[in-house]
Amino acid sequence: MKLKYSNKINKIRTVALALVFAGMIIMYIGLLFKSYEWVMVLFMFLGLIAIILSTVIYFWIGMLSTRAVQVACPECGKATKVLGRVDACMFCKQPLTLDPNLEGEEFDEKYNSKKYWKEQEKKSNS
Repeated sequence: MKLKYSNKINKIRTVALALVFAGMIIMYIGLLFKSYEWVMVLFMFLGLIAIILSTVIYFWIGMLSTRAVQVACPECGKATKVLGRVDACMFCKQPLTLDPNLEGEEFDEKYNSKKYWKEQEKKSNS
């Protein structure tokens, strides 16, 4: 069974990397408009904003990564970081959970949502 879910930290890093490349591409597109100086400046500014945003995201995920719980993956044995109640191994994509109530449950991203747990609490109180 191949899991189509990846580690949250890796997903966020991928978005940040994509923003770096998008920013550079936007800036290169701006060079096509050298004759229209205001359009070129606009594209350069938008590209710069994308790169600055990626830097902010990299910093944020770095800070978040320091607080993540590090566990040994039972499948591959490598140390991986878990954010939230459920996550996947960074290396082999094995579903991981720190919540003993979720062991044996089908892996689903909804377990990380506060909305889901509020609904479950309402159901159990009814």
